[in-house]
Amino acid sequence: MDSIWINAPAKINIGLDVLRRREDGYHEVKMIMQSIRLFDRLTLTKTDMPGIHLTTNLSFLPVNRDNLVYRSASLLMEEFGIEGGLSIHLEKRIPVAAGMAGGSTDAASCMLAMNDLYNLGLSKHQLMKRGVTLGADIPYCVLKGTALSEGIGEKLSTLPRTPDCFILIAKPGIHVSTRFVYSNLVLDEDTPHPDIDRMIQAMKQKDLEDLCRHMGNVLETVTIPAHPEIAHIKECMVANGAIGSLMSGSGPTVFGIFDDMDKAKAAKAKCQELPFKCFVFVTDLYR
Repeated sequence: MDSIWINAPAKINIGLDVLRRREDGYHEVKMIMQSIRLFDRLTLTKTDMPGIHLTTNLSFLPVNRDNLVYRSASLLMEEFGIEGGLSIHLEKRIPVAAGMAGGSTDAASCMLAMNDLYNLGLSKHQLMKRGVTLGADIPYCVLKGTALSEGIGEKLSTLPRTPDCFILIAKPGIHVSTRFVYSNLVLDEDTPHPDIDRMIQAMKQKDLEDLCRHMGNVLETVTIPAHPEIAHIKECMVANGAIGSLMSGSGPTVFGIFDDMDKAKAAKAKCQELPFKCFVFVTDLYR
């Protein structure tokens, strides 16, 4: 086998809580992560020319060590002494800097594809241990599905499947700095924290409405005041049939959960009528 392709699914945070800031500056989190059927695609091809040659469909993306895909490929090539070269083409479909782990899922999928392409024989757990050296979200993106993420994001445990539903994604054309959000996050007795444990219980009971009722993202306390468009999108989704709506990660992407595809498509049309441009997409869960 000289070539392989792989789909890299996006993720949303159905629940995101920040417990405390650690002395090393990192934050301890407790999050429910969920893969969705919105994909980037990577195609890896062995070449005779040494080194890694990365191309993408977006001219503004780096194609050197500043790209996590390049670094993940380099990590495995160096560790296993892989000879020859590797050509990687990254077709980006997940919006960039959207709070949906686009860069992390690309890196994770590159490692999964290389494991098959070169018959490295690594388990998912072994790939996750290597991936965390590049980014805290990468282990989850190797695991995929529905998972509880703790620590700084690297401690993962599989959760019961999220009840079947349809997902409306809306990303406004704004940039949100993750560093800005975390550095301005206030954690005190007035901070509203989502009930992650109650959400997990709702998932065990396959109760979609109770799950949505207790969804929450503590980072909204920072991002929404800075970018009120996010609140407008949430309101639009709920007004048009979403059982629940939430910002994913540090933003700016918002998702709505629907029990009916037609409702989700109708809400998509309403989001497109908002007075600011949004990338909108209707999909479902990736298992």
